[in-house]
Amino acid sequence: MKAMRLTQLATLALLATLGGAATAAAQSKTFTISWWGYNGEKMNANIIEPFKKICGCEIVFETGNNADRLNKLKLRDGKGVDVIYLSDSFSQLGIEQGLFQEIDPAKIPNLSEIYELGRAPQGKYGPAYTIGRVGLVYDSAKVNPPITSWNDLWREDLKSSVSLPGITTTAGPMVVMQAGKHAGVDAYDDADKAFEAVEALKPNVVKNYNTGSELVNLISTGEVRVALAQDFTLASMQAAAKTMTWAKLSDGDIATLNTVNIPKGSENVDLAYKFIDFILSKDVQQKEAEQGVDAPINTKVELTPEQAKIWTYGAEQVGSLSRIDYAKMNEAKTDWIDRWNEVFGQ
Repeated sequence: MKAMRLTQLATLALLATLGGAATAAAQSKTFTISWWGYNGEKMNANIIEPFKKICGCEIVFETGNNADRLNKLKLRDGKGVDVIYLSDSFSQLGIEQGLFQEIDPAKIPNLSEIYELGRAPQGKYGPAYTIGRVGLVYDSAKVNPPITSWNDLWREDLKSSVSLPGITTTAGPMVVMQAGKHAGVDAYDDADKAFEAVEALKPNVVKNYNTGSELVNLISTGEVRVALAQDFTLASMQAAAKTMTWAKLSDGDIATLNTVNIPKGSENVDLAYKFIDFILSKDVQQKEAEQGVDAPINTKVELTPEQAKIWTYGAEQVGSLSRIDYAKMNEAKTDWIDRWNEVFGQ
């Protein structure tokens, strides 16, 4: 009996040792996220701390803007991070550079709950986790008649009152696309005509902006009455001038998507899939939307009119958006930047 008891104790000790080793191994695993780093406290509470409990891992970050983080990933040949957040124009560059793994939709059950345009926005690669739009904003107290079309940018009564995003920003190339439509051509096929329309728009332009804060400052000083902008800046613009209004365009707004991808050098692919599925879940999306972090792309999220007013939200609004072919845009962008700088003297 004594021998048996000793054997049992030894077995229990061994199991405890193995269990402790397994726990230590799990805790020592590091999951690395590349993202912008804004809204840190809310993101930590809504995503990071809850996911730590799921993965039993340490989480570290690589932060910075799209271009810098994508370039770092390229220099490391797709290694060093497990998931990377990018706007869709930059994730397209990453795809073209061969930096991401193709996605297996079966490993992301919550894909079935998000809007169709976000499930595979760039083919076989990462989904969108939030949706936005680019459109026109105007000061309803100073602009009459209201802005109702992209073509209104060229109105004579808007001389020296418009601000456009710089050509190297996310929304900048969309000015060229809309200029092409104004001229009755496809900017990709006839850049000459498109830039003739950009030139014709120049008298209405006070200044091009490169950051949201720069645009808000132009609005607060009264220099700008109309702007082409992304919707996440609307709240800040309205804080600067209460009568700034998102235009209801007969020819529609343009969708912008923020995507999440798994780099080809990810060391924790299974965790990466779990993470993507987690951030697409109704619970996470609901919290992020309610707290003003990101617009929801999960169709099951329900917001009050007050909560929804700052977001691209609801099937009707999402369904009205047009999409950008970023493969074509990236191919054309170098030429467009040169032409843009000739027009605006930058």
